Amino acid sequence: MPPAGPRSGDAIFASVERVNAELFTLTYGATVRQLLTDLEEVEEVNKQLDQMGYNIGIRLIDEFLAKSNISRCVDFKETADVIAKVGLKMFLGVNATVTNWDAEGTCCSIILEDNPLVDFVELPDTCQGLHYCNILSGVIRGALEMVSMKTEVTWLRDMLRGDDMFELQVKLLKQIPEEYPYKDDE
Repeated sequence: MPPAGPRSGDAIFASVERVNAELFTLTYGATVRQLLTDLEEVEEVNKQLDQMGYNIGIRLIDEFLAKSNISRCVDFKETADVIAKVGLKMFLGVNATVTNWDAEGTCCSIILEDNPLVDFVELPDTCQGLHYCNILSGVIRGALEMVSMKTEVTWLRDMLRGDDMFELQVKLLKQIPEEYPYKDDE
């Protein structure tokens, strides 16, 4: 039997167990609302959502690698493509595209065609600085750090803030050399 190759995001999304999308969306909304109540400052909520996402991302990467059969990506461009076409589809059922590459190939935009986190959401005037979906930027940042890529992930456009699309900018800050806990010759 030949070894299994990488699986598409659609195939993985179809085969994994999921919670009801509305339940997930409403639970996330309740979490954001509670953070707004507890922390009171929108910027602190943005930081907390990013940190929550980061913590999820560092754990989610193992499941992603196990279920997707993706081997090591050759460069940051391939990695961004895998995030958009496999990772976001696998976990959120979202189609995304990668665009706006810089000349060095270290910065790009990920455009989300849909965003289930924002169903049923309207931001009040008091929350205009809120990056409601900041958990996603944290997830991407955390997952990439676990595969040796230190990144900065920021929202450039957000439909909840009146923009025409959801756009995340992913910037590679540095490739972290892999460290092994032992030497082969010992």
